[in-house]
Amino acid sequence: MPRLLTKLLESNRQRAGRPSPRSLVAWLWLLPALAFIAVFLIYPVVDTFRISFMNADSTAYIGIGNYVHVFTSRATQDALLNNVLWLSFFTLLAVGLGVVLAVLTGRVRYESLAKAAIFIPMAISFVAAGVIWKFVYAYSPEGFSQIGLINATGTSMGLPPVAWLVQQQIAYTGQVLPTPLHTNNFALILVGVWMWTGFAMVILSASLKGIPVEIIEAARVDGASEWQVFWRILLPMLSPTIAVVATTLIIQALKNFDIVWVMTAGNFNTDVVATLMYKQMFNFRHFGQAGALAVILLLAMIPVMLINVRRFRA
Repeated sequence: MPRLLTKLLESNRQRAGRPSPRSLVAWLWLLPALAFIAVFLIYPVVDTFRISFMNADSTAYIGIGNYVHVFTSRATQDALLNNVLWLSFFTLLAVGLGVVLAVLTGRVRYESLAKAAIFIPMAISFVAAGVIWKFVYAYSPEGFSQIGLINATGTSMGLPPVAWLVQQQIAYTGQVLPTPLHTNNFALILVGVWMWTGFAMVILSASLKGIPVEIIEAARVDGASEWQVFWRILLPMLSPTIAVVATTLIIQALKNFDIVWVMTAGNFNTDVVATLMYKQMFNFRHFGQAGALAVILLLAMIPVMLINVRRFRA
């Protein structure tokens, strides 16, 4: 009997030392996906890091010169401030409106129709949304007919037309604001909010449906008003989902490119990091600075992505 146990232990050790045929088959099936990730994800990231330490045409290493230039350049500082502006107002407005609409649409008979109408902008590509809103903001000098929806409506009520995508001061007052707090930046952020509010509403509405009705009814029986139910019960119970939606929108705000590029091409102090990186790469042909901007954008996204992954698992 002891000999038999010894032989079994030895055979198990030998099997543990070499992979089983099933594990080999599994790795064989995973190999194409791993090769795809290595070629199209890992290699570009590593090569971008390498290029960020090189000169304009990637022929010589210059150390951290590109990073020093990026952080001391006025254009980069304005782009970073614009990203902070997107990060703050875009996320706050989209999440806030998503919460409000999720609560309100859940109380109407035509809930599905209302949600579908609000979610429709999310089905439109960012480029198409930029083109649509470019017509909405369209401006013609005074004395000419206004084709933009906002200016046409405003002039019909006796208000002067406003160059929303060019304006760098408060409309109608002439008060100049510091960069990047210009009217055109807020006009672009509004387009992003219009597109992503439907996404926030759908996710938050699904979470809202998961809140037990008994808890809400018990609060109402205890004399809580609808406002108290919202602030004391619904909002705290929605907070994990709100955190997931907010981190998703933060990632979108950091990598925002399409709307800005289609509507202003980054002109009139509306550049964000992604559009500035594109210009450095394809307009100015400075691969080193473009690589540095790409690395900064990646490093800014990684913590938010890790938080989002943990939230989704939870």
